[in-house]
Amino acid sequence: MRAAIWEGPDLVRIADAPRPALRAGESLVHVELTGLCGTDFSILHGTHPRAAAPLIPGHEVTGRVVSGDDPELHGRRVAVLPLLSCGTCTPCRDGLAHVCERLGLYGIDEPGGLAEFAAFPHDRLFPVDDAVPVRTAALIEPLAVAVHAVRRSGLTGGETVAVFGAGPIGILTALVAQHYGARRILVVEPGDDRRALAETLGFETLPATDDAAEAIRAAIPGGARIVFDSAAHPSVARQLPRAAAVRGTIVLVGVYKKPVELDLQAVTFTEQTLVGVRVYTTADFRDAVGLVESDALGLERLPVSVYDLAETTQAFAEATSAGAALKVLVAPDTVAAAEAQR
Repeated sequence: MRAAIWEGPDLVRIADAPRPALRAGESLVHVELTGLCGTDFSILHGTHPRAAAPLIPGHEVTGRVVSGDDPELHGRRVAVLPLLSCGTCTPCRDGLAHVCERLGLYGIDEPGGLAEFAAFPHDRLFPVDDAVPVRTAALIEPLAVAVHAVRRSGLTGGETVAVFGAGPIGILTALVAQHYGARRILVVEPGDDRRALAETLGFETLPATDDAAEAIRAAIPGGARIVFDSAAHPSVARQLPRAAAVRGTIVLVGVYKKPVELDLQAVTFTEQTLVGVRVYTTADFRDAVGLVESDALGLERLPVSVYDLAETTQAFAEATSAGAALKVLVAPDTVAAAEAQR
């Protein structure tokens, strides 16, 4: 099979690789589309602490099951839940496998989806209705992150919301918050293209400046009831308590790469709640599939770029540029590529 193999910092080679041999309880998936995200960028640049070359990256995988010992999955289009949990640590025993003490990921700890075929356990595969466009199905994994973030926020409906960052996770979080009843949503974003996209989706926007929190408070007196940090930038961390209301909730959706300055005195004095978010639960992933199948969020409106597997290097270049395309997808399957580009 063809595969994109990461061989070291900023070096990806398209080469032949052995087709995965199935173990008991696994299915072979003919990969249709694989999305690129920030985790893949850190792998590409050689900064991810666990990624070891040579490696087939890619964890946002959509494809069709072509073989395996579960006949109900044969021929089905599936979205892949790519988390690897040990099943024995305290979080796993407590039903919190998504924060496993030894949490792993396909595309880092096992071969991923930047290949024509990939093998996954049956319980990692979630069938998706064929009526769903393949490019929309490819958004299920990042959508699950947004579903989990909104669930962790405690949003019940009627709240004012601010979202820092209009990348894929920020936009999806805003859409999910809107779907579940947020009364007003402000999106803070430095890029003109991404702000314009947020506005076309019906959100109010603000430029990302050093006083964006003050702009939020000017628009929403007293601050936002819920603030989602999808940017994970030090300049944002410093503004979060000021952007949030008294007894508001700050949700850390993006992953900071190192410790940053955060005014915990302000959090204390305003009795705010600070919530961490890590990936998603199985229930969140299942809900993301449901949202896509019901077309509840109108995800076909989101601009995506699709590249052939042979163009993986170019795909990474566009994905890291944060340009007009919200999501960059790689298509090992030419039929899926043609469908996704329609």
